[in-house]
Amino acid sequence: MTEYELLQRITFDPAIFGGKPIIRGHRLAVEHVIGMLAAGDDIESILEGYPWLEREDIQACFAYARQLLDTTR
Repeated sequence: MTEYELLQRITFDPAIFGGKPIIRGHRLAVEHVIGMLAAGDDIESILEGYPWLEREDIQACFAYARQLLDTTR
């Protein structure tokens, strides 16, 4: 899956978390996933905790974070 395709999984809805980036319209913010990973949760435990979540959604969170940190744009 390309980075562009991954980023299509990140959506924005003003009615959910004030428009923060979320995953596929669900009430799970990108920052929450990144926070869980930073706290030491592994991908498998996150996927178990959110049965609708797909591995590509977590990859999309990484791609989104990378894009935000890209200083060459």
